[in-house]
Amino acid sequence: MKIKIDNNIIEYNVQYGHRTKITIHMDTVGLITVKVPNDASEESIIRAVQQQGKWILEKSRHIALVQESHKPKEYQDKGKFLHLGKEYSLDELIETNELEEEELQKNLKKFYFTSCKKVIADRIKIYQTQLGIKPKTIEIVESRTKWGSCSADKKITFNYLLAMAPIEVIDYVIIHELCHLLHMNHDRSFWRRVGGIMPDYKEKEEFLTEHGHAMTL
Repeated sequence: MKIKIDNNIIEYNVQYGHRTKITIHMDTVGLITVKVPNDASEESIIRAVQQQGKWILEKSRHIALVQESHKPKEYQDKGKFLHLGKEYSLDELIETNELEEEELQKNLKKFYFTSCKKVIADRIKIYQTQLGIKPKTIEIVESRTKWGSCSADKKITFNYLLAMAPIEVIDYVIIHELCHLLHMNHDRSFWRRVGGIMPDYKEKEEFLTEHGHAMTL
């Protein structure tokens, strides 16, 4: 669907479900999803989007600026890369001597996979205990669209690039996916469970929205 706000055309997807109110979400690439009750009218959806127009435009502009300023990575000794929320030179993370760019990229990717696997394995134990649940399997994967996912058969995956994020942000994604083992939908019960473990989870979501574009290879 489309709507015009302050001479800007806003496109958004509508997702119907068993919920009591309309909520609006924007992901790290600017895709807007309006989650609405099954019986929501088109007029009420449009009204909700209009009411959040200022927020939508501000977020869209911020994402556009981030995308514009994002520069290709420099695969040389002093090229900068994030690891657990801090910036490091490439040669602080992997061996770089006499290696071509293709080999450096391959080795750095392997480094992040290994790091993410270790961090997730260590941190998930804490929250499995707190929630009293355990996934069937845990896998580290490459994804362009998700930081984590949970399937109906209790299999959880995590994006290997999470190794770039601060530990507390990684913890949020872990908690988020573990809570899906109890509540598959993003309903009120789900967010209550997430907030019960991490009251400031919205700050972690904001971090991923604002800095997700920098967490790339």
